[in-house]
Amino acid sequence: MRPETKYLVSQQSAPGAVVRYLTLALLLVFSALCAVAAPDAEALQQKLIARFGPARVPLLKSWLQTINSAKSVGDDARLRRINDFVNQNILFDSDAGIWQQSDYWATPLETLGQGAGDCEDFAIIKYVSLRMTGVSDKKLRLIYVKARLETPRGPLQQAHMVLAYYAAPNAEPLILDNLDTNILHASKRTDLHPVFSFNSEAIFAGISGKDKASAGGINRLTRWEDAWRRIRAEGYE
Repeated sequence: MRPETKYLVSQQSAPGAVVRYLTLALLLVFSALCAVAAPDAEALQQKLIARFGPARVPLLKSWLQTINSAKSVGDDARLRRINDFVNQNILFDSDAGIWQQSDYWATPLETLGQGAGDCEDFAIIKYVSLRMTGVSDKKLRLIYVKARLETPRGPLQQAHMVLAYYAAPNAEPLILDNLDTNILHASKRTDLHPVFSFNSEAIFAGISGKDKASAGGINRLTRWEDAWRRIRAEGYE
């Protein structure tokens, strides 16, 4: 503790001042432990340039600045900042158009390098971004859903992925999505039919925050296991 801080605390007439100071310190430590380790910005920039050229460097820097600014606010504000940044700066495109593959789950660096992604990529970069701001992994899940789309030919159902935030294990999750850019409670998204959910720790049979994790970690979801391995290789964790 700095000398001036000791002095300020000692001048408080009630012991509650010390308790408040220690509580704040513990909260800051806990937030740091929950966060995904921030990658070295310069190293990340060099990786981006090596793979995609320099054109997306401003986007990378803007993303890192958004994450840093979100570290000092509460979870609600973090959700809005990250959701808005990704939805406003990443274009939607198919894996066939971006990667010439039928199904590819991109890392945040890959999504930023392309400046585009599909629904999985939107959900993944939001997930990693919020982890980097200090949101606990236990509060976040990627959810595989069936989405009902209204088309000129009538309703169409297609596979889709969104990110969910749980303020508490028994809380109704908030949904971060690229189809509807508003952050809404799950009960308001009647166009989505959830199938299962997962995060970096486990796969869950449903979407309840109280669901028990399936045995075997994330090994049973090979696309995610591979994507998470590449995400960690980029230096986030």
